[in-house]
Amino acid sequence: MITASPDVSGRAELAPAGALFRGLGDPTRLALVRRLARGEARVVDLCTELGLSQSTVSSHLACLRDCGLVDYRAQGRASVYHLTRPELLDLLAVAEGLLAATGNAVALCPTYASPTTSDPIAKESAR
Repeated sequence: MITASPDVSGRAELAPAGALFRGLGDPTRLALVRRLARGEARVVDLCTELGLSQSTVSSHLACLRDCGLVDYRAQGRASVYHLTRPELLDLLAVAEGLLAATGNAVALCPTYASPTTSDPIAKESAR
């Protein structure tokens, strides 16, 4: 858990949180999570709805599965994906509130902000 700690040198205990945020730190993965928040979907449906290739969707879903945030069930020959942690929606709602409160200042951060052209969804859609 991320809490105020007098031991600021204990960064190792923050590694799981860092991994979680890296997993959510990609616009394509966030788009997949946002779509799956509306309900289950097959890979083919996610590809069509998000305008992404099958390989892109599959690789990002694999990352989200490795993080334990999504899972799938077999339905015939298809895999139907769903969110595994409803708390994720709460986290994203709080993040949206934080972005609104800061005026989306993080988008202007010279270290972590990325131009729209580096956005994987924008790139894939342009193809």
